[in-house]
Amino acid sequence: MSAVLVDALVKRFGAEGREITALKSVTFSVEAGELFGFIGPDGAGKTTLFRILVTLLTPDSGRASVRGLDVVRDYRTLRAHVGYMAGRFSLYPDLSVEENLRFFASVFGTTVEREYAQIAPIYDQLAPFKDRRAAALSGGMKQKLALCCALVHRPDILFLDEPTTGVDAVSRREFWELLGRLKETGLTIVVSTPYMDEAIRCDRVALIHGGSLLAIDTPAAITGAFDRPLLGVGVTDRYKALLALRRYEHANSAYPFGELIHYTDKRTDAPADRLVSDLRTYLRAEGFPDPMVEPLAPTVEDAFIARTSEVRA
Repeated sequence: MSAVLVDALVKRFGAEGREITALKSVTFSVEAGELFGFIGPDGAGKTTLFRILVTLLTPDSGRASVRGLDVVRDYRTLRAHVGYMAGRFSLYPDLSVEENLRFFASVFGTTVEREYAQIAPIYDQLAPFKDRRAAALSGGMKQKLALCCALVHRPDILFLDEPTTGVDAVSRREFWELLGRLKETGLTIVVSTPYMDEAIRCDRVALIHGGSLLAIDTPAAITGAFDRPLLGVGVTDRYKALLALRRYEHANSAYPFGELIHYTDKRTDAPADRLVSDLRTYLRAEGFPDPMVEPLAPTVEDAFIARTSEVRA
């Protein structure tokens, strides 16, 4: 049995005539024990979807079940089986670390002592700060406390809505390492993130944009479906080069990517070395005397940009 089954889910907000459709007939499944990621920008529909799956919102149409329980009909029973970490820090800021944990354990009829083995890998990092108010914790520690509170009742499935947003790179890495250890215990984890580089840590990912799913597959399969050579362009005046590339008659796309410009060509059947040579010649003619142009392996972010461009077209 799949851990999550969603079929043609639709959710709208706003008054009649001015409605915004946050989810547009979304359909997918998550298998038990899977680390499944939703990758997309702010406003893509990730939070709306998660709030439906943890019974905090009801859909306008379609169906969804978690662990075989319908999110509308069986919401009371389902709440005891899911752990949810909201995107915004939502614990009690004036309570200490330990007080927050004990409160959430009591809500589910258990104790920190009884469930210590479940939260030990995370709580051991929080123990030196157990008497500190939650509001005084660093961003990374707040996220770890929220994860502890979501796990303290031993849920069957964990929903994490953008858990690493707003924390530093080290804390992001540590948090994903914690998720990897939790997955090894057999826990099903569904996580959303706007950070495309985090996709490679998931078993499968769903690319979501404007309330619609663009693709669902393994990270390797999504990047492997990139249908044309990808070139990286490095020049001193990047903005001027970006404008020049977008004027190039063979340009399919050109967009900033870190310190480089990522470029794809309309000629999908042309070998990469020819595209590199042609692009260098064009850039020199446009006033860039020594451009760096080299083939690149596409990332999940490149695949996401390509698919959203197809939708807009």
